[in-house]
Amino acid sequence: MGTRRPSLNALRALEATVRLSSMTAAAEELSVTHGAVSRHIKSLEEMFGIPLVMRGTRSVAATPEGGRLANDLSNAFALIASSVEQLQPGPLTLSCSSTIMMSWVIPRIGAFHELHPEIEVRFNMNYDRIDFVRDEISVAIRNSMIEPPREVIIKDLIDEWIGPVCSPEYAARHFRVPTDLQQCVLLATKTRPGGWADWAKAVGQDVEFQPQKLYDHFYLLIQAAACGLGVGMVPKILVLDDLRSGKLVAPLGFVAGSFKLVLWVAPHLRARAETRALVDWLTKEFRKPGMQGETVEAVPVKLNSRRVGASANRSPAGRDDGASSRPRVANR
Repeated sequence: MGTRRPSLNALRALEATVRLSSMTAAAEELSVTHGAVSRHIKSLEEMFGIPLVMRGTRSVAATPEGGRLANDLSNAFALIASSVEQLQPGPLTLSCSSTIMMSWVIPRIGAFHELHPEIEVRFNMNYDRIDFVRDEISVAIRNSMIEPPREVIIKDLIDEWIGPVCSPEYAARHFRVPTDLQQCVLLATKTRPGGWADWAKAVGQDVEFQPQKLYDHFYLLIQAAACGLGVGMVPKILVLDDLRSGKLVAPLGFVAGSFKLVLWVAPHLRARAETRALVDWLTKEFRKPGMQGETVEAVPVKLNSRRVGASANRSPAGRDDGASSRPRVANR
């Protein structure tokens, strides 16, 4: 008699459940019911005679045996998908953060379409780690602070320049000299809570900044700064068009920070003509004059206090601007 083999659907159910730590999430990803996932995993446990997952009230955790099997399955499914995609690639997909998509990609992607009208580009909004095969991503714009996936092709784009920005009206009220920063409401993001500390290091100041407002994303912080709610610490690349239009100003200029913008290229799609076209276009666009900081040098800053932000002006009482108040800021 031949050896009994588990079904492919059961193996997929186990892999997804362990990876997502949830049968419900696995069911949604596989477009089946929760009960079907549960039955698949139970059938594997009965076949092997050992438990593969530990079922909790809110989550599922793999046993050592289940974890090893699920990890090997993940690698095997990724290899299958990669091999198939090389023969029949899906649409070209660019991944980047929502803010880069809104502030940089969308205003410029029309130029790519004019050069390559035959190429369809899909978008994936994500600023963290990804699985190129599972998420069907071709190219990703990332900050070098994010750990890249294994075997990814990395291409440097530009150094990241950072600086404080605010509305012209806010600058007129608060920035007669650089030290007036001590009287400003400081804005930061949850995605980069150490932004002000990075800037202080870049300008050579041993200062502890304490932002009063913390926003979920850079696009919210940028809008808050444009509306006169305070001074936001941002990468220049995210506010290029706002600076040119006069919606925002950078009263202290920009300085080179500790990170770079890079491209992650899916290794199995690197030779695809559409991938090469997108990578070449992105590289040229990011390296155009004015994309970094050479046109706006930082103003020398000398602050009188080692602690900035705690006693700065507050938003009007009761004002709901969608931000958390007085966060405890930690380094990344």
